[in-house]
Amino acid sequence: GLDDAVEAAEAMLAEGAAADAAETFGAILEEDGAHAGAAGGMIRAYLAMGDIDQAEAALNGVPAEIYDSAPVEAARAAVELAKQAADAGPVAELTAAVEANEDDHQARFELAVALAGNGDNEAAVDHLLTIFSKDRTWNDEAAKTQLFTIFEALKPTDPVVLNGRRRLSSMIFL
Repeated sequence: GLDDAVEAAEAMLAEGAAADAAETFGAILEEDGAHAGAAGGMIRAYLAMGDIDQAEAALNGVPAEIYDSAPVEAARAAVELAKQAADAGPVAELTAAVEANEDDHQARFELAVALAGNGDNEAAVDHLLTIFSKDRTWNDEAAKTQLFTIFEALKPTDPVVLNGRRRLSSMIFL
């Protein structure tokens, strides 16, 4: 029953009903405080509501036995992306900076972070792959590291992940 409730809450979250999803995840966690799917979902629901602090608090309260589970790992990556996006500059200004200088890797990286924070993971991945293709080792391989953070935050079957991993692999092994 709890797994079905998690699926229902995930559907709510996907449809934009983050508060309802959080309520459902909370009820599941009252029944089973170590339900990894509900814990990860609760954290992502807080992020969807724009409450990074509450998401981080929920992440910090995850029981040790599920802390390294896939749903909690994905939520942890999503929290990291949200925190980075909060520190990134405005998308319009960063876009203008990249258009003015295609080789400004720092501006392109910050743009990718901001785009990921706004939910435009596909564009973020494109910008990170552009950096990687031009200079693999820039800033201690920051582009590749950020790509993996985005991939971890999304479902493994997400088309953005599948396409991004394929494109990255083709760059690495050429």
